Amino acid sequence: MVLEATMICIDNSEWMRNGDYSPSRFQAQADAVSLICGAKTQSNPENTVGVLTMAGKGVRVLATPTSDLGKILSSLHGLELGGEMNMAAAIQIAQLALKHRQNKNQQQRIVVFAGSPVKYDEKVLEMIGKKLKKNSVALDIVDFGGEDEAKPEKLEVLLAAVNKNNSSHIVHVPPGVDALSDMLISTPLFTGDGDGEGGSAFAAVAVDGSSSFDFGVDPNVDPELALALRVSMEEERARQENAAKRVADEAGKQEKGEEQLSKMEDEIMAEPVPALEGNGKTTDEMDNENVLLERALAMSMNISGVDAEMPQATNENEELGLALQMSMQGNSVDQSTQSDVNKVLDDQSFLASVLASLPGVDPNDPSVKDLLASLQGQLEQNNENEPPNGDKIKDEPTNEDK
Repeated sequence: MVLEATMICIDNSEWMRNGDYSPSRFQAQADAVSLICGAKTQSNPENTVGVLTMAGKGVRVLATPTSDLGKILSSLHGLELGGEMNMAAAIQIAQLALKHRQNKNQQQRIVVFAGSPVKYDEKVLEMIGKKLKKNSVALDIVDFGGEDEAKPEKLEVLLAAVNKNNSSHIVHVPPGVDALSDMLISTPLFTGDGDGEGGSAFAAVAVDGSSSFDFGVDPNVDPELALALRVSMEEERARQENAAKRVADEAGKQEKGEEQLSKMEDEIMAEPVPALEGNGKTTDEMDNENVLLERALAMSMNISGVDAEMPQATNENEELGLALQMSMQGNSVDQSTQSDVNKVLDDQSFLASVLASLPGVDPNDPSVKDLLASLQGQLEQNNENEPPNGDKIKDEPTNEDK
């Protein structure tokens, strides 16, 4: 592999706006320049490439010879078109840049893209060619664009003056549907001089883009690049496999969660529902209502036997009335109180009005009727068990006992 320093001269004149090369002359030239820069830097890690423009306000060096491909390609963005191509000045400045290269062991080469007419005559170009040959600088010329019929002849004169040991080349690319970069791949600009030296990593690539090597790189020419491409491909394949496995695991977890949710719903549906009575209430609710009803009836019966102030206190404060009831129950109830309770139970209309006034109580409810019957039976039994008035034992002492 040849150790080489290369300067590429780009034509950015007004002629580059033409569209006879797809998509335009300038874009086709930019693609070809990028391809050549990549081929030069990949053929040998110590190769360097620089870029300059030949038109506009003057010759402008975009990048001095460097092995940093990113720096070279970034310098090609944002170029302005205009003016005429100054080939003579561009070749002289490119030769000066190569003269100040860091590695003096590198061979010198200039690549010129000529896409517009050449204004210099053959004598001037021949003199430039001889100067390049004297300084051991090789020259490659890419001739495209057919406005100037005399341009190919002038460029041939320049090539004949600079060529030494068949180290310089010229390629005439006519307009057509094929890309400029594709037409240059099979030319000596990429394949070298044919003796095995100077060949690039793209030497095995045909014009149609096909290749007999993996990734289009000959491992014999650039084993490091071929190994790097192979490792990158294996890493990408492993990444895709891991991503597919992760998606499958997430799908399995989601399906398992749905099964657990369905199982929980089935268990909830299988739980027994509390039995309802005929009125749509559960047994526990009916028991609670019966307890409240018994308590309300007891309060109404006990309060009815006291004086007029007692009911008024009960209405104001239910807890105070309940306490008074408990205190009244603690004392002995006389015969008249029992008689009043019996009268209350016997008065069905009064009981019905009392029950109707209670919230949530239906006087016609069978359970309410059964409760009233049981209370009345209990009172009758108590009356039968009580002794007559004449048989009461007087506990209080008389005056004679004192």
